[in-house]
Amino acid sequence: MAEKNKFYVVWKGKKPGVYTSWDACKKQITGVKGAQYMGFPSRGQAEMAYRSGYREAVAQKKKSKSVPASQLARLGKPNPNSISVDAASSGNPGRMEYQGVDTRTKKRLFHKGPFEQGTNNIGEFLAIVHALAYLKKAGVDCVIYSDSRTAMSWVRKKHCNTKLEETEANRELFDLVRRAVRWLETNSYKTPIVKWETRAWGEIPADFGRK
Repeated sequence: MAEKNKFYVVWKGKKPGVYTSWDACKKQITGVKGAQYMGFPSRGQAEMAYRSGYREAVAQKKKSKSVPASQLARLGKPNPNSISVDAASSGNPGRMEYQGVDTRTKKRLFHKGPFEQGTNNIGEFLAIVHALAYLKKAGVDCVIYSDSRTAMSWVRKKHCNTKLEETEANRELFDLVRRAVRWLETNSYKTPIVKWETRAWGEIPADFGRK
């Protein structure tokens, strides 16, 4: 463990945090029942894992093991000059919100919701379209990252192919969907919309951290 990793995260120990050596980590977990800790090759990965929590870090580690190292290497690193978008829904349907952040700085650029009786896929779709409109209005062009292949497909087809039925409770949300579709139909763009490779890069920077 100490030979492969340079940074260590302690979630449950004497003093949770990120440590730069195995010896420092070991001092925090020795004698602690059910200690939660893990090693990482870089500070960035360690800090991201610390924020995400132990369960998410374990899940991501299992996912990364299922992907050949050669494939991960081919993916390279995400372009920091980009916007990352994501959505969160408490239920399906449920209260839904979405946001876009600067991938490099994690600064929130926009946020909408929560909306009643929404779905995660609708939120992901709206987030991408919002990012497209945001960039066009600002006169800036850069990559948009999304971790939803479904939403990316809907944007390409200019159609929100949801099976969710419109009701009085979610009419505001469906009005926003109709506006988004109209924007796609009446605007052109050359902005690359790229899949965020969670297994290689961890959670997308716009993630709401509710997993």
